[in-house]
Amino acid sequence: MARVRNLIFVLGDQLTPALSSLAGADPGQDRVLMAELHDEATYVRHHQKKIAFIFSAMRHFAEELRTAGWTVDYVKLGAPDNPASFTGQLALSIAEHEPERIVVTEAAEWRVAREIDTWQARFSIPVDILPDDRFLCSPTAFKTWAAGRKSLRMEYFYRDMRRQTGLLMDGDQPVGGKWNFDSENRKSASIDLFMPQPKTFPPDAITKDVLALIAARFGNHFGDLAPFHFAVARADAEEAFAAFVDQSLPHFGDYQDAMLTGQPFLYHSVIAQYLNCGLLDPLRICRQVEAAYRAGKAPLNAAEGYIRQIIGWREYVRGIYWLKMPGYERSNFFGHSRALPAFYWTAETGMACVKAAVTQTRQHAYAHHIQRLMVTGNFAMLAGIDPHALHEWYLSVYADAYEWVELPNTVGMSQFADGGLLASKPYAASGAYINRMSNYCGACRYDVKQRTGPQACPFNALYWDFIARNRDKIGGNPRMAQMVRTYDKFAPAEQQRIGDSAARFLATL
Repeated sequence: MARVRNLIFVLGDQLTPALSSLAGADPGQDRVLMAELHDEATYVRHHQKKIAFIFSAMRHFAEELRTAGWTVDYVKLGAPDNPASFTGQLALSIAEHEPERIVVTEAAEWRVAREIDTWQARFSIPVDILPDDRFLCSPTAFKTWAAGRKSLRMEYFYRDMRRQTGLLMDGDQPVGGKWNFDSENRKSASIDLFMPQPKTFPPDAITKDVLALIAARFGNHFGDLAPFHFAVARADAEEAFAAFVDQSLPHFGDYQDAMLTGQPFLYHSVIAQYLNCGLLDPLRICRQVEAAYRAGKAPLNAAEGYIRQIIGWREYVRGIYWLKMPGYERSNFFGHSRALPAFYWTAETGMACVKAAVTQTRQHAYAHHIQRLMVTGNFAMLAGIDPHALHEWYLSVYADAYEWVELPNTVGMSQFADGGLLASKPYAASGAYINRMSNYCGACRYDVKQRTGPQACPFNALYWDFIARNRDKIGGNPRMAQMVRTYDKFAPAEQQRIGDSAARFLATL
């Protein structure tokens, strides 16, 4: 066998033909390596659907590369020589092909990046680690943006990204005269609205083989494996996004924060799993959304709200991740230490909102951002759940979850565990917020209008108990000080009832 010039290791979230490690390579001299690894499937107990999606998408991408003329060594999970880890697999491939150098695009997650950093010394072969230019802001550029700032608010970063990309800009000014139309995106939805469903795709032969593998090896992991309808090939992912733009984008802005029983998707695109593994390009999909607005097919609040999630929030949390790792994952501003309740896995709880969010997570490996932030995340913060335990749960259960995007969302946005580096206030709310934005409360065994007592919505007493026990940490926050003052106006007997109700409920966890 002829010696390989470059051995190009493509990771499971790098399923992009224009990947930097492939861009300068030669299919005639270089070889691609891809591998399904046990370590990657189990470093947290990933949802069965999540593992199946990634493995199937990887297999389809390998075929895409072969069609384009590449020689691809693809190591399946069940292969007898599969050593379970990136480094173990690379060692076998080096022994087989004796490459002149290893080429890899930088990893998206800290733990993988640190493993890659050991390869050159371990194998005595040059290792080229190339930047991941699929993102619009490099970690270095974000660090430069952050340097010297008193606060790192996403809004100002987002404005710079709008200027950089030209998205929704009229010259040097934002279209519509405002940068942000979020105030228009908070309508509660009605069950009689027309709800388009995300585009789905029946499993092909490749996916059916993967599903059988996952059922056999990871059948004891959380989540329902069937039905499986994700796109796993680039063309299908692009078709799914085009369907969203055509059918759902016009209403996305108005109802993006709404929650409805039996409607897990509403007007959301449900394409983050495709975007985060490389099947979709972030700038390209933003330009499609902008084009829909400029053609009069979507209102500005919808287009701006969607684009903000991609070039604003997504790029921003990645910047925070690389700016603050390692150590950020153990942030715990409130000192919370309670174990994650079992109902995060079983959905066996009388709280209708939590039950709905966990049930659809089990079924679809998906819940939208308000369900994550204001239901499961809000409850965890109010109840004093260890933020690292919640982080590992989110990382496990969602098909779009990779540590770079999930960790800042959990530690910073959801749990305020970084003390306000990312969010301007703790996103704490009582049952009134959930009642306003959903129809969950109408069928709940608890009464959202009661603050205390055995029939009261647990969110209510937990909310005021959270305010009371953390008053020294949040009293100086301009957006929380009023809540502390409101609590202080409660009669001592009411404060006692709040504490007692919260304690009784927490004892049941």
